Amino acid sequence: MRKILLIAAMSLCGMSVYSQTTVEPEFIGECMLLKPDQSTILLEKHMTQTRSAMNAGMVITGFGSVKSKLQIEGCCSATRLKSGDDIQFIVRAVDNNTDPMAIIKIFEFDSNKKFRRAEIASVNTFGTTKTNKLHYLNFTGKKYGQSSYLITLKDKLPGEYGITVTNPNSLDEKSTIIATFSIL
Repeated sequence: MRKILLIAAMSLCGMSVYSQTTVEPEFIGECMLLKPDQSTILLEKHMTQTRSAMNAGMVITGFGSVKSKLQIEGCCSATRLKSGDDIQFIVRAVDNNTDPMAIIKIFEFDSNKKFRRAEIASVNTFGTTKTNKLHYLNFTGKKYGQSSYLITLKDKLPGEYGITVTNPNSLDEKSTIIATFSIL
């Protein structure tokens, strides 16, 4: 059940009445699509797997690289958006006092018929390590409600995407939960 906060104010003389409804996701880390008519849809959530693989050169000659990727099942998200539309999300965090760029990541997946994957790190035989290799989308964020952010996408290229939310107050992230969507 979604938490609905209804703020209503009336003047004592009954001359003016206004109300504002702010809908936030129920749990920290959940993301909702904010549609143009102000209705919302909860994005589907996935538990990730981490997959590491060596390229053929590493196996055959001992030279090459090992890549680590986040992986989720399925080719594509059920939430499909159009690149020409304004795309906004309501993302619940622990609170909304942290810069959203520091805790919210929206990144692209490579997808095939069975999986969606995103490379998070690679190491080659010469010791070069590259981390945080995800392709991120640019967005703007504003405080929304009591502990959420209103995220507006700047980049809207076609593809499969994921959203993660980290807790800046915790050093012990249990597992990565990803909310997903597609842009057509």
